[in-house]
Amino acid sequence: MVRKVLAATLAAGFVFLGTAGVAHAKSTLKMATLAPKRSPWGKVFTTWSKAVAKKTGDEVEVEWLWNGTGGPEGGVVGKIKSGQLAGAAITGVGLSSIDKRFIALQMPGAFASWSALDTAREKLAGEILADEELKKKFHIAGFGDVGIGRVMSKGFAVKVPDDLKGKHPGMITEDIIAPKVYEAIGGVSGVPSPVTGFLPKLNSGAIDVMNTPSLAAEQLQWASRLDHINTAETYFGIGAVLMSQKALDGLTADQREILKTTGKQASDALTKKIRSADAAAFERLKKKMTVHEATDAEKAQWKAVFKKACENLKSSIPGDALTKVGAC
Repeated sequence: MVRKVLAATLAAGFVFLGTAGVAHAKSTLKMATLAPKRSPWGKVFTTWSKAVAKKTGDEVEVEWLWNGTGGPEGGVVGKIKSGQLAGAAITGVGLSSIDKRFIALQMPGAFASWSALDTAREKLAGEILADEELKKKFHIAGFGDVGIGRVMSKGFAVKVPDDLKGKHPGMITEDIIAPKVYEAIGGVSGVPSPVTGFLPKLNSGAIDVMNTPSLAAEQLQWASRLDHINTAETYFGIGAVLMSQKALDGLTADQREILKTTGKQASDALTKKIRSADAAAFERLKKKMTVHEATDAEKAQWKAVFKKACENLKSSIPGDALTKVGAC
């Protein structure tokens, strides 16, 4: 009799332990980013991970793959779709992998200020995210920013579009805008590359021009390989924290709410932090590089090129998105 009672007690204990283990099993969500861990973006993402761990009692861990180790952004989105990754912090190019209309927000010459970008993004994103099929696949925790693009070069100044003829500007492989811009100028040999490939190509001289935000140029070590900068703004670089809806559905309701709330807070923090950090980086680069202050006449030449490229892109970007954001 004693043996039966003891056996029953032990069995119940094992059932209890097994049930407790399931209820408190740790969920690890792998996220990818191009950013270095110690960059302003990395610091925000690290803080977000800590907040998630604390609020879920360490039941949910957000683990980051830094420095583009998760692969090119198009590949990262594919991994999110297949379940290999739970999400990522991606740029406008990555966002265009889930809906091409997003890339319209990065059309050079489209905006003159962050506030203008904000207005257009809110309107366009509202339209895109209303798609029920998209919502079944992805959750955008919030939007962030990369910075204001400017032309930087090595060994020569780029004052007007024709100064790019015969040169080799870097461009993200999946970007559909840059090739059209260089086509509109003519005689420009753009060098396609994943973001992680820009530094070795700058080192070898295969790339001698970058159109990039100052903060990105600093954090990814491109700036130290360039020595000229044109102060004219070209585009406003955007980004977002993207998550797999399937990965979120695998969490408890409370955990999902924590992920969504803290993700939105992280994105909002990035918007404020990155804009000021990019402006500060621009001021630092101006002290290190040969600076060209663009004239109104030179800006008009760039504007004409951007408009031509924009018109040529309309058939590639659906939903009349370029017109809706005021690019052309």
